Amino acid sequence: MTTAVKPMIWSPGDWNALFGFGTNILVNMLVLTGLLRYVLGMPDDLVFGRILPAVGLMMFLSTMYYAWLAYKLAKETGRMDVTALPSGISVPHMFVVVFVIMLPIKLATGDPIKAWEAGLTWVFVQSFVLMAGGFLAPHIRKITPRAALLGALAGVSIAFISMRPALEMFMTPLIGVVCFAIILASWFGGVRYWKGIPAGLVAIAVGTLIAWGSTLFGFSIGGMSVDNLGNAVSSFGFSVPVPALGHVFSGFEFIGVILVTAIPFGIYDLVEAMDNVESAEAGGDKFPTTRVITADGVISLVGCCMGNPFINAVYIGHPGWKAIGGRIGYSAATGIVVLLLAWFGVIAVLMALIPVVAISPILLYIGMLIGAQAFQETPKNHAPAVILALVPHVAAWGKLQIDNALGAAGTNAATVGFDKLGQVGILYEGLATLGGGAILASLILGSLAVFIIERQYYRASAFALAGAVLTFFGFMHGEAIGIAESPMVAASYMLVAATMLWIARTVTSDKTAPHASPEKVTEPAVETA
Repeated sequence: MTTAVKPMIWSPGDWNALFGFGTNILVNMLVLTGLLRYVLGMPDDLVFGRILPAVGLMMFLSTMYYAWLAYKLAKETGRMDVTALPSGISVPHMFVVVFVIMLPIKLATGDPIKAWEAGLTWVFVQSFVLMAGGFLAPHIRKITPRAALLGALAGVSIAFISMRPALEMFMTPLIGVVCFAIILASWFGGVRYWKGIPAGLVAIAVGTLIAWGSTLFGFSIGGMSVDNLGNAVSSFGFSVPVPALGHVFSGFEFIGVILVTAIPFGIYDLVEAMDNVESAEAGGDKFPTTRVITADGVISLVGCCMGNPFINAVYIGHPGWKAIGGRIGYSAATGIVVLLLAWFGVIAVLMALIPVVAISPILLYIGMLIGAQAFQETPKNHAPAVILALVPHVAAWGKLQIDNALGAAGTNAATVGFDKLGQVGILYEGLATLGGGAILASLILGSLAVFIIERQYYRASAFALAGAVLTFFGFMHGEAIGIAESPMVAASYMLVAATMLWIARTVTSDKTAPHASPEKVTEPAVETA
């Protein structure tokens, strides 16, 4: 029987974890703010008066909850070395909701409020997927190949996370490329900066110095100006989140587009949360998986109802914070700091001080990491399946670029004519079909390829049949949910399903071809937050 002890709320190692984890969260907040202001073009009163206060509240609730969960575990076990799970806004999902949901709706409607409402509804749906899915996660984990899950995420990382920041970096290379080198040297090369200062903070500091230093010579690299900083300081104020239920339900007019990504990414969240809880258990801290997943859903739901269009998630990295001495207090302290920054408008001042291009290398690094993970965490001979899973996202990105360019010229593809576009090598209809519902298309195509590689033709047939059903109702390879949205594509998947079934029953495959062991097919995916 364990002797009852009162756990320590704060330990000396919590300072290290607070600085490291807090910096990580701060960078994420700056990135998020930059996406809202400069990619979506949302007005500052919406960003700083509604969204960021709700983000601060959600992250405060999340970090406090996981600090309490760690306190409870420490009290039950009598251990003083329990470390709270790190948590915050899911970084990959932050880009998905911005670039795959909110940006297309902003471009189609010209209204940033509608884009915000669609983001709120996206989180609303995902929250319930998480809450209900805590009991389904083990089954989903068993049937979906890792290459398909990570390949789908890698496609998003290349097309919708990496491309824009890479372009921004080379538009302002004195800041972007230099900051990128600083980040790569540390996060990939193992370089440690003075007194262990995080590389992200060093990069932002160097980029800021270059930007403000250029103003001394009569020009501005990075768009910094004293006037903008003065405006940010003058608008310094106090904002608390207010209920946004009306906006949440207004976003349901875009439910067809939202379901295509909210459901599969909600499923992915389940697997990611399970893996991160398992990682913590391997480090000695056993937290209840179902309670963690459900908490992510509930906290995200509270956040979206108050105006936050971003999902909450348990982060990978628990063993790292534990190794540097983090225990319970670092999580709670991070939540308090974030709340103060968001509610008192400090983020606005930081955005006026820091050039956006100094943050872009961090986004490209995240995209590189997510994309690389698809190849590093899957068997070598599943690489073709990963590549296949990338293709729908490349098609979706290409279509978006064409639509934006034609829209800027006051026209569209239908007006120009698909035949004329085809004559110059732009197969617009193919891009639209392949890129429609790219997330699900990636999962289906990637899974199909994996099971063919593994000669598991019955499973390949089942996924092809699922692809036929999803396509028929417009969840993939279509522009909207409905009936018979892409009947020819659905029929093609049906024929593939029949072919795989026929092969499974009548054809003997080449047993000499190299392939991975079956147990590697269904390993879970690990997301880097």
